[in-house]
Amino acid sequence: MPLLKNDRFKFGQNWSSFLSVVNEERMLQSQQSLCHSLQLANLEGLRLLDVGCGSGLFSLAARRLGARVHSFDYDSDSVGCTLRLKEQFYPSDENWTIEQGSALDRRYLTGLGEFDIVYSFGVLHHTGDLWAALDQVTVPLKPCGKLLVGIYNDQETQSRRWWYLKQRYNRGSVLTKRALEGIVWWEGWGQYFLRDLIRLKPFRTWRIWKSYASQRGMSPWHDVVDWAGGFPFEVAKPEQVFAFYLQRGFALKGLKTCGGGKGCNEFLFIKG
Repeated sequence: MPLLKNDRFKFGQNWSSFLSVVNEERMLQSQQSLCHSLQLANLEGLRLLDVGCGSGLFSLAARRLGARVHSFDYDSDSVGCTLRLKEQFYPSDENWTIEQGSALDRRYLTGLGEFDIVYSFGVLHHTGDLWAALDQVTVPLKPCGKLLVGIYNDQETQSRRWWYLKQRYNRGSVLTKRALEGIVWWEGWGQYFLRDLIRLKPFRTWRIWKSYASQRGMSPWHDVVDWAGGFPFEVAKPEQVFAFYLQRGFALKGLKTCGGGKGCNEFLFIKG
């Protein structure tokens, strides 16, 4: 089915709302998460490309860790969010550049030069051409550089169901959107809140939910909206991503799966 203009979720509008809850705690959590994922203590002296910068929070984390950062996003509102963070924390900083661009634009990526790290978590499956995007983001990576990508897990029938619901979300009315956000919240967390309430442990799931979202520097509700609306939507099995990069001379350095469930599998590759 062809992708219509209105099918594409306005990620930047959700991120713009999220910026109101960004604080020092979230920034530190993002820095810790980034270091852990990249298996580095800091990013001093390294050049990092943030492909699909979203809110800009992880670009900010990389800059605070000492990296020279180039951030870009297809969504103009996301670019605006990242610019707002830069203006707040690193005004006039020549070591952090931000612009609009596409992960599917090989000429654009080639023109950026070489990077020690290419970072793209939860982005490439929203481009409309996942496998082309996975290939293109390797273009600006130096030999022996690190590539960190997070890609939605393929749940087969469940993933096809989510594809349909996400498309409906973006084509639907405000009422449809609120209803589908409710479905996402209920299936992901609401039923477990109810279970814990019955067991007289009403805050157990809330603490898990809050901890899960904060690991990515997000707030729980913005995470719900992001999942409900995130379209285009593609998925891949971990072994597919691994084989794809193995064929291109990359070595797997780290892997964190979502246990076969809904969410992203995280891969750290080294370019041969």
